[in-house]
This record gives sequence, C-alpha cells and structure tokens, in this order.
Amino acid sequence: MTLPTQLVRELKTRCHALKPVVRLGKHGITDAVIKELDLALAHHELLKIKISGEDRAERKLVVGQLCERTNATCIQQTGNTAVLYRQSD
Repeated sequence: MTLPTQLVRELKTRCHALKPVVRLGKHGITDAVIKELDLALAHHELLKIKISGEDRAERKLVVGQLCERTNATCIQQTGNTAVLYRQSD
C-alpha cells in the first residue's frame, strides 16, 4: 500500500515517542505473534516492533512478511526497529 508523502512524514514524526509494542525473538514469526500484532495495529494504528537478528537482509525479509500477513505498511526500519502502520476501520 502506498501512502501519501505528507502522511508518511507525519507518521515518522509521531513514531519517535513510541516504545516497541511487539518484540520478535528467536522463534520468529508465529501465529501468536501475528495475532498480537494484528490486535496491536487495530488498537494503535502505528506501532514499533523490535526484531532480533544480526543479518540486515533477514530483518528486512521478516518485516516484509509481517506487513504482508497483517496488511500493514512499513513506515521506516532502522536497525532492529521497524515502524508499522495500518489504518483502523
């Protein structure tokens, strides 16, 4: 999903004050993680997640899979932290 540039800027500004809501550990993406992420996105719309892992490409792949499975958009990814957005209904 492509978001307007102005909205992306606003969301990046809002995300600085956020604390990570979801943390992905050594077990990776599980159904329970997807369920919790889905609930968190429904409640917050914008949230930070922490991803463990040393490989940058692997973290990027994980974020892509999370976005795909939750219909969210990655606003930004810096190191082990990613910011996801999904407009609530």
